[in-house]
Amino acid sequence: MNPLRILVLGAGGTGGYFGGRLAESGADVTFVVREARRKTLSEQGLRIESPFGDAQLAVKTVVASELRPVYDAVILTCKAYDLDAAIATIAPALAPDGYVLPFLNGKAHMDVLNEKFGPHRVLGGTAKIQATVTPTGAIRQFNDWRTLVFGEQSGEITGRVRALAALFEAAKGVEVFAVADIVQRMWEKLVHLSTAAAMTCLMRSNVGEIVRTPHGREIFLDQLRCGAAIAAANGYAPSAAFMKSWEETFSQQDSQYSTSMLRDIERGGQTEAEHILGYMLDKAVNSAIACNTLLLAYTHVKAYEQRRAAGRLP
Repeated sequence: MNPLRILVLGAGGTGGYFGGRLAESGADVTFVVREARRKTLSEQGLRIESPFGDAQLAVKTVVASELRPVYDAVILTCKAYDLDAAIATIAPALAPDGYVLPFLNGKAHMDVLNEKFGPHRVLGGTAKIQATVTPTGAIRQFNDWRTLVFGEQSGEITGRVRALAALFEAAKGVEVFAVADIVQRMWEKLVHLSTAAAMTCLMRSNVGEIVRTPHGREIFLDQLRCGAAIAAANGYAPSAAFMKSWEETFSQQDSQYSTSMLRDIERGGQTEAEHILGYMLDKAVNSAIACNTLLLAYTHVKAYEQRRAAGRLP
């Protein structure tokens, strides 16, 4: 069999880390990037700063205009608000039997990708990592989170899922699970993420700072249970193990855990509020589930976006 040809959209925190680890292990990986990022990667290599070992790698890159339909797997790690542009970029790159594996926040992107490529050409996936691109262009991993979970939307464990999982298993600093219940896992990830984003953005603080306040833990866990109720109303009630794990995480007074949405706000950037908080709010309203904290957090971030659009940020 010919080696799997993998295209990674972007070389940011998530795509750069996981794609870089694949390239480090010898997999056939190409990054589609903009010209400025291509120049940095050409001059400095793809640099990873990680608890699992630093790396400086010479990697293959292309720009969008150079893409041809030769890639077996396209790994999508863009922000949700860039999805339309990302689809336009990757569509010419898929081989006739190629497929897309998105690691985006939320679930709203799945409907868009299914409509464009067909469900049989779109895997479901979640990524658990805290990483960012530093001002010098390196990818810095903040903690030991390095988990990928993916699978067919149909629940079948196919040859292509097993083949891709085997490549990730051979990579340093990656924990991978090929699963038969990826839609369930994506709903659980959305419950966790919407809870964390709602609370950290609303309070402009990390988990530990919130939990150390007199009522922070109580509000945190109430929002977690609200998210679980929304998922359950849509047929995907989170497991008891999932709830126990995140109840513990959202109770840790020394936790430094923050969210990318809060980091976006702190740097004055665009947010994924509509795709995470707005999506969950719509599902709550449709199911007649009370969600006052979620509503307040969503309104808070949307008001920030109004202020940003008017050029009135500090």
